[in-house]
Amino acid sequence: MRVIYLCQHFPPETGAPQIRVYEVSKELISRGHQVEVLTAFPHHPHGIIPEEYKGKFYMYEDWDGIPVHRSWIYPSPKGSFWKRLASYFSFTFSAFYSLMKAKPTDVIICNSPPLFLGITGYLGAKMKRAKFVFNVADIWPESAVELGILKNKSFIRLAEWLERFLYKKSWKIATATEGIKDYMIRKGKDSSDVFLLPNGVNTETFKPITKDESLLSEIGIQGKKVFMYAGALGYAQGLDSVLEAASLLKDKQPDAHFLFVGDGQEREKLVKMKEDLGLENVTFYGSVPVSEMPRMFSIADFSVVSLRNIELFKGARPSKIFPAISSGVPVLYCGDGESAAILEEYNCGKIAPPENPEGIAHAISELMTISSDEYQAMSEYGRKLAIEQYSWKSIVDEILDNIEIKEKRKANS
Repeated sequence: MRVIYLCQHFPPETGAPQIRVYEVSKELISRGHQVEVLTAFPHHPHGIIPEEYKGKFYMYEDWDGIPVHRSWIYPSPKGSFWKRLASYFSFTFSAFYSLMKAKPTDVIICNSPPLFLGITGYLGAKMKRAKFVFNVADIWPESAVELGILKNKSFIRLAEWLERFLYKKSWKIATATEGIKDYMIRKGKDSSDVFLLPNGVNTETFKPITKDESLLSEIGIQGKKVFMYAGALGYAQGLDSVLEAASLLKDKQPDAHFLFVGDGQEREKLVKMKEDLGLENVTFYGSVPVSEMPRMFSIADFSVVSLRNIELFKGARPSKIFPAISSGVPVLYCGDGESAAILEEYNCGKIAPPENPEGIAHAISELMTISSDEYQAMSEYGRKLAIEQYSWKSIVDEILDNIEIKEKRKANS
């Protein structure tokens, strides 16, 4: 099978969409399929295009065995909404050049968000006489409206019309969560044309390893129970509540330490909050490359995954969960809904109410007292779940099964 993967984000950037495209592409190629990735020049999260990509409109490269076409983008991650919109549209249009450069294909898989890239995916599929698969990881514009990012009513109506159009015109829709899958079916998509493509994990890269004592010493947290948050420090994560919980625990649980690994728009605000509250039990470590994350998980006793208390997030499956459980690190999930149910069902995490410092502090206090046998069981259950349901091999099996079923049905009709 021949596949084009159309996405705004790809390595060397880090993040869930980047990792998903990379891992799925590598797995498909290893099985003998033709894959080409069409993406923008690297620019996330700081809005700076690296020197080797500057001043170019288009570039082809081999990225770890994956053919990659890159085209121009106006980078503006921290600007106004309209500047970010300009960024989205700049790649939406420049990606047509990469489409012309790419080989013939059977399927175009297009990532959303950004929703507008679906225009390129749909028209590109027409140009290439290919099937259009819309991979929806976030319901947009609804999520932007609920977060208060998008307020212009005329623009919201236009975005909702485009959303309905793309859902209708897609051959199949791949969704990141069961909640999004149900949403698509409610919007009128046939259930046979919607399948799950969740965030996953490379279970060979992320596996239980011995604690890195030198790293514990470097940070100065030897002998502590480490509650590590690893990922974007953004508004949606509600990390101010985690810091408030750390404040409640700094005297009651002096052996609990909170380690934040990552960067993002809220970093300065969170660092100031740490200073204002006098939180010596909190460390901001900064970003590390993906290759260093197994080492970070080796020193974590628990992985903190947090979201704001928004109805839409009840259907979320944050990508941060899967490297943690694959590494044998139980999750403290500050949230509700789909992910909470999974972690509770498989006994590989503890649930705390979102944006509730007292509730989060209470959950942490309980985790501080569990026995070594209970901890070992949570660790083993999480690892088993990652291998059986969230390894990239199992996820690619699901992708191919859905595409092949559709093709067989078409051949018999």
